Amino acid sequence: MAELDINWVRAQFPAFSEPTLQGQAFFENAGGSYTCKPVIDRLTRYYTQRKVQPYAPYEASRLAGEEMDEARARLAAMMGVETDELSFGPSTTQNTYVLAQAFRQHLSPGDAIVVTNQDHEANTGPWRRLADEGFEVREWQIDPDTGNLDPAALDDLLGDGKVKLVCFPHCSNVVGEINDVKTICAKARMAGAYSCVDGVSYAPHGFVNVDALGADIYLFSAYKTYGPHQGIMVIRRALGEALPNQAHYFNEGCLYKRFTPAGPDHAQVAASAGMADYIEALAKHHGATGDPADLAAASHTLMRDHEVKLLQPLLDFASAKNSIRLLGPSVAANRAPTVSLVSAKPGEDLATALVPKGIMAGGGDFYAVRALEAQGVDPAHGVLRVSFTHYTTAEEVTKLIDALDQVL
Repeated sequence: MAELDINWVRAQFPAFSEPTLQGQAFFENAGGSYTCKPVIDRLTRYYTQRKVQPYAPYEASRLAGEEMDEARARLAAMMGVETDELSFGPSTTQNTYVLAQAFRQHLSPGDAIVVTNQDHEANTGPWRRLADEGFEVREWQIDPDTGNLDPAALDDLLGDGKVKLVCFPHCSNVVGEINDVKTICAKARMAGAYSCVDGVSYAPHGFVNVDALGADIYLFSAYKTYGPHQGIMVIRRALGEALPNQAHYFNEGCLYKRFTPAGPDHAQVAASAGMADYIEALAKHHGATGDPADLAAASHTLMRDHEVKLLQPLLDFASAKNSIRLLGPSVAANRAPTVSLVSAKPGEDLATALVPKGIMAGGGDFYAVRALEAQGVDPAHGVLRVSFTHYTTAEEVTKLIDALDQVL
């Protein structure tokens, strides 16, 4: 496949032509990405032409409902799952909380859950609180030097057959290493456990095929994948039908409504189809063909190849700099372009120092308190986190490296 056409890509994001953002390189994408034009256009159209109660017989309402259904169908097709296996919620944090309540009702005395200390707190906290209900919570711990989550270490946690659920991140929002999701899910299944994958920090770098990964649950946030502020959740049918209904009793028979007790944000759900518009257009612009899953896979490859190429010089710089510690792998092929740096200066101070140099980045603990503490980093001191996606240019990475060299 051809090399990523960065000029075409950036033309799909209005932020890059916004006068107030000129001269600033955006390196806090792990906190939320710029929004692509198809999403903005769909959101604007919905609010101006469809802002009525959907699914009624009159035209505006009919179109409103069709656009909501379109979003679910197209995103599910991209991810290799059935349409009703994908649902929307107000956030991934809320979706995870609802799932935890369903498992609280579903589990039996003596059952155990595996969590990690590599996670963002939103994915680990709700599961850990099930210990208050009498369930055993086992922690799969990272290597304190590397931040690595070793799949081999999972075997001992699964050995006695009591574990019914394994919760882990596709990649950490501070370590950045991409975990072997397929292997981990297979291990869980062999042990008689379900798998819940937090994809929030990975999904911005390519929509995954959930069926190919073998995950029972896959969660991510649309506002980090160029879309609106929605949590997107895939629950495979066998598990979704086995868990207790968390919605209105009369919605129990509808799989995509079972775990969304709040009503949907009609406009944002409809606008989410714009993410599919963008991903498919990106693939086709570069010569890809095939069904939605094929096009999503092609875009995934384009994104990752570009990101890896840009990421390695940044990792080389960080690895060679004696005044900082790089968290996670130093090889770009094995990590997302989310880079956390520890120095004598607090993370927030470093982020502030980068502002006059035209770099937008973040500092702090990023709700990954357990992961930082496990690696010997004081969360109050925090890290500088610089993160980018496929719309970042090589020139912006060079600008970042030069700025880091000055402030460090």
